[in-house]
Formats: sequence, structure tokens, C-alpha cells
Amino acid sequence: MSPLNPSLRAILTATHGDPFAVLGPHLEEGRLVIRTFQPRATAVRVAIGGQATAVQEMTVRHPDGLFEAVLPGVTAIVPYRLEVTWRDSGEQVTIDDPYRFGLLLGDLDLYLMGEGRHQELHRALGAHPTVIDGVAGTRFAVWAPNASRVSVVGDWNGWDGRIQPMRQRLPQGVWELFVPGVGAGARYKFELVAAAGGPPFLKADPCASAAEVPPATASIVCADSVFEWQDGEWIADRVRHREALDRPLSIYEVHLGSWARGADGAFLSYQDLATRLIAHVQQLGFTHVELLPVLEFPYDGSWGYQVTGFFAPTSRFGTPDDFRAFVDALHRAGIGVILDWVPGHFPKDAHGLASFDGTSLYEHADPRQGEHRDWGTLIFNYGRNEVRNFLTASALAWIEDFHLDGLRVDAVASMLYLDYSRNAGEWVPNAFGGRENLDAVSFLQQLNTLVHERHPGVVTIAEESTAWPGVSRPVHLGGLGFTYKWNMGWMHDILTYMSKDAIHRRWEHTHLTFSMLYAYNENFILPFSHDEVVHGKRSLIDKMPGDSWQKAANLRALYGYMFTHPGKKLLFQGCEFGQWREWNHAESLPWFLLEHAPHDGLLRFVGDIAHLYRREPALFERDYDHTGFQWIDCNDNENSVITYIRRAANPADFLVVLMNFTPVPRERYVVGVPVPGRYDEIINSDASAYGGTNLGNGGQVSTIAAPAHGHAQSLSVTLPPLSCVVLKPAP
Repeated sequence: MSPLNPSLRAILTATHGDPFAVLGPHLEEGRLVIRTFQPRATAVRVAIGGQATAVQEMTVRHPDGLFEAVLPGVTAIVPYRLEVTWRDSGEQVTIDDPYRFGLLLGDLDLYLMGEGRHQELHRALGAHPTVIDGVAGTRFAVWAPNASRVSVVGDWNGWDGRIQPMRQRLPQGVWELFVPGVGAGARYKFELVAAAGGPPFLKADPCASAAEVPPATASIVCADSVFEWQDGEWIADRVRHREALDRPLSIYEVHLGSWARGADGAFLSYQDLATRLIAHVQQLGFTHVELLPVLEFPYDGSWGYQVTGFFAPTSRFGTPDDFRAFVDALHRAGIGVILDWVPGHFPKDAHGLASFDGTSLYEHADPRQGEHRDWGTLIFNYGRNEVRNFLTASALAWIEDFHLDGLRVDAVASMLYLDYSRNAGEWVPNAFGGRENLDAVSFLQQLNTLVHERHPGVVTIAEESTAWPGVSRPVHLGGLGFTYKWNMGWMHDILTYMSKDAIHRRWEHTHLTFSMLYAYNENFILPFSHDEVVHGKRSLIDKMPGDSWQKAANLRALYGYMFTHPGKKLLFQGCEFGQWREWNHAESLPWFLLEHAPHDGLLRFVGDIAHLYRREPALFERDYDHTGFQWIDCNDNENSVITYIRRAANPADFLVVLMNFTPVPRERYVVGVPVPGRYDEIINSDASAYGGTNLGNGGQVSTIAAPAHGHAQSLSVTLPPLSCVVLKPAP
């Protein structure tokens, strides 16, 4: 056994930076030399030729598993396979050598990665079953520019990082390897060694298409999808109407892990969730569902907002194709699907993106820029081409591979401000000395531009709570380019107002009306989201004052105001039937409450007003045009009453909305209206079917020739207690 040169010794210690320079076939001094490292083998033979016409025993160059065959007179690299005898079992198997295959990624792939413009990044990186030179296997690739060695490890090689080190492609720092015989379903990770040395460490694949069910953390090789989409009509309609700000948009926000569970408390499958969710959403009349993140995540208590798999639907409920079937079923039922997407931060879990190659690769190295101390998470480095590319490719993959209709971008405010939740001295100003995160602004503009250019009709929604200008304005006009922005100001104001006892509301009247001073600054969505029913904030119905009847009546009035106020709508699961407890991610919603009339009545009202919203163009066509809204009287704070008109694109098509926020009925309440005639009462939140007192106007009321509120005609109406009443001129 001859002494080993440094290159061969580096293979044994898994420190060689270019294993292809040593392993596999090489022409050396007019002969073919084949080397393989098989530490679990007792013997290896090389079979030359496609039909194994010649077999030669390989020499043991080192007892740790380094084998070599020298073929004098063979002056070209020829096909071969390896016949390996395993030490533990004595079994002999024939395998293909990963180190006899050439370069995998093309120059264009590498160039686009370096530029940060590879919009199908997950198709180049990650794990992809393929056939090369007639051999089936899986092509692995990962970006880790600062690692000194990267290996792919899995069940097939005993998770031994010495066996299959990868080839590095410079200057991009991508590592690649084709592993014959590995197919769909195989578990794998990458084993890395930092450039600075130290022990090897394991990372899940950032571009994996699937992962193990948590708390296990391995990535899963996933075959190309065989799912046959049947939602072509839905997609065509989405493209035809583009962003369609003049169409109804009502969103039912859902956490799949707690919306409903099995009798044993186990998660439902994507299929079971689709069946039950479709029936419920159709009953309610909502146009879309919005899913709390289903990107793979390790910790249930994060609700999905601490993501480790930016391209993989969580395996808790099924496979990626099961998720495709879930989306397809909702589309065929006429329901859109929006995803909460989280580019603002990522967790520190050891198998995730943190210090991925031994350096701060995806995050900033300086904790003043790269760490959210409140959340215990890390912040993406938006100034790095490859990081922006990773995130934009993730967003596009969810739209293109899973047919999603929109992305609600989480925690935008935390991205925009360098001093977000930081004290003086804990943050680094931008190049101009300001607090704005200019790299994040550029990233968000790039993201929105890409989504809207490539996928007309797909919406992007910003969860943004500050006065940052132009969040939902086009990028070419200096905006961030989102389709919509959550109206957090309206939400806080109205919940503050509604939490007051009715006798005190006269002093809080501006909380009702202030939103109309800025209603057209952005394209707003009015949200009652999961954030408002956790962490001691109480459920929506429990925020309401009064006894149980008044709480329910208050909540019906609140929903009436939301559905008739300008802006699109969002309501979190469980709020539609008034669950009493705060939301708990670890339990099913308390559906048994619907056996009780007050909760069933609330559900009926939400369904009826949501259907009314979709039927009446006056409630959505001019959401973002000041001509679609007109106060009748916004100043009656003594009675805590507001009245207003909503108009459709056709000004003659309008509704009159009457809101009474006290438990005192108002008889013969005078309201000025634009045209004479009969007005039909098309919804009344105090109807007995909803759990109310059934006070109202007998279904209709006619005008009298008495001027009021600047109109020549008026109505004398009955306003039920704690109610929303909507009137429509009769044809």
C-alpha cells in the first residue's frame, strides 16, 4: 500500500475542496485511473463498459475506504459501474459513481444567480430527480459560497459527509452533485464545513420542495408534480380582470392547524380541509381565503411565521401535490387563495438559514441590522443580490407552482425601518443618515413589479401599520407597488370605540369618522385579523361591552360597519360566530357554539351581509374613489348615530346606511336622502333571525317632502338598538 499524497489524504479527511479532481475517472500518464471512497465497503470492483464486459478488482489504497483501479492502455474515459461489497451485511450491490458525471448547472443559471435575477431559482438549486446518460438519480445543488466543503447526506449514504462531497462552481459559490440511484422520497440534508474550519454541521435545503413532518427536519427529494390542474377558467378570469379594484374582495383568514381538527385532535389533511372549508366559505359568501403561512416551519407556536422552507408547503397536512389539489378545489368552487408570506425575518433554528455556510449569508452580520430581538429571529440582508433572488423566486414559485391568487406580505413595517423596535444606538442609519431601510424598499418594489408584470390579476397585500407614503401606489410613481394595504388605523380606532360602554361613546365619536379623512390615500383592506384575538386582547365578542345580548348586537353592528365602509374586508376564523375564548393555535375552533342561537344568529348575519356586499356594486365598485361615499350625517355624537351613502359606478345606484351604536332604539329618526320614493330595508342586523329584537321599518319606508341634511327629501325611520340598517331605493 503506497503512501498517500496530500490530495488523497484530503479525501479521507473530507477536507478536499474539489473532490472531482481526485475521485471518479482520470487519464493519468496514458492510462485510466478510477478512484472511489467507500468507507462502508470491504471490496469494490469496477465494471467497464455499458454491459459490464470487463470487471477489475479495485486496489485498497487506504483501509478507511479509498479504492483505486488502474487500467493501462485505456486512453479514454469510458462508461463504468462499481460493484460494492458492504462490510455490515456482506451484500454486493452495483452502483453508479457520482464522480463520473460532468457539470450540472449551465452558465446561464450561474450568471443569473450572480446577478440576482434567476426567477426560477428553486428549479436550479435544491433536489431534482433526473436521468443523466441513461442513469436515474437526483441532482443536488446549494448556494454556500463561504463553505470549504459541502456534502449531500441522507439515508442512502448513512448520513456520512465524507462519502459524497459536492463540486463547487466558482465564482458564485454553488455546490452541485448528481447522486445516482436516489429518487423521490429520500431524506437528505447538506453537511457543511466553514471556511474558518471547525466541525461539520447539517443544514436543510433552503430550496427544498418538501420536508419531513416537524419536529423532524430533513428535506425530502420530491418528484416533479404530476397534478393535473382543473382551474383554467378561474385563472383566465383572474387575468382578464387583472387587479380589479372595483370588484368585491372579502377575505376569510384561516389557520389550517386550528380551523378544524379530527376527533382525536390530529391535523386534518389538505383534502379534508378543502371539503369542509369550501362548504363554510360558500355559506359565508367570502370571495377568498387567506392562509396563515403554510411555508414549512418547525415550531407550531410561531403559527407559521418562522419559516425554514420557503419553497415547501408544510407536510403537516400532506404532500405538495395535496396542497395543489387543495388550491384547485377552492378555485373550482369559486374561492380565491391568498398566502401569508414572510420575507421579513427567519428563525435561528440550527437546520435553517442562520449562519448557513458558517457566515452570515442570508442575514446581516451586525446584529443591529440582522436581528429582531423582540421575535428572536434574524433579518434578511436585502442588499445582497442572491438573497433578494431567493425571496423573489420564493414568491413567484408559490404563484406559479401552486396557483395562488395573492401574497399578504407580513411585517412590512419591520422591513421598512432600520430603527424598528430599537432604541437609540441599537440601529445603523442608512447612507443618508436616515432610518429608512433603502435595500428593503428596493426589494419590495422589485417584488411587486415582478409579480404584477408576470402574473396580472395576482394581488400583493402589505401588513403595514405606519404612515409610510404610497404603499399601494405604483412603483413608477414612487410607491412600493402593493395592490392593497391593511388599514390598521381604522381597525384600532373602531375597536377602541366599540370597547367603550355605549353611554361613553358620544365622547369617542371621532373614532368612528376619522378614517374617512385618509380613506383614499391607499387601497385599504379593513382587517379583523388573528393578531386582534390573541395575547390577552380577548376575542372580538368579548371586547364588546354589555351583557351577552349586547355583546352579540355590538359585534353585528361592528361587522355591518366593516362591510359598508369603503375598503375590502378581512375577518379571522371563529370571529364569524363569536367564539368567546381567545384563538388557540393548538386546538380546533369551538364549532359546538353553533348549537346555540346567539352564535348561529351571528353566523347568519355575517353570511347575509357578506353576500349582500357581493351583490351590491355600491359597496365595492368605488372603494377607492371619493365619489363612492357621502356622509348624510357624521356629527350626531349625542345619539352615537352615523348615516351615509355608498354609490356604485352608476351614481343612481346607491345605498343608505344607518348605524346606531347605542342600545337605545331611535324612533322617527330623520335622515335626508337624495331621491324621493320607497326605500327597501335590505338588511337589518337586529332581525330576530340574527338574535336581535326584530325592531325595524317593516321592510320598507317612504320619503316625505321635508328637507334634511342638504337633501330635499327625507325618511323618518326606526333605528333598532346597536344596529346596522341598509336601505335601497326601490326600482
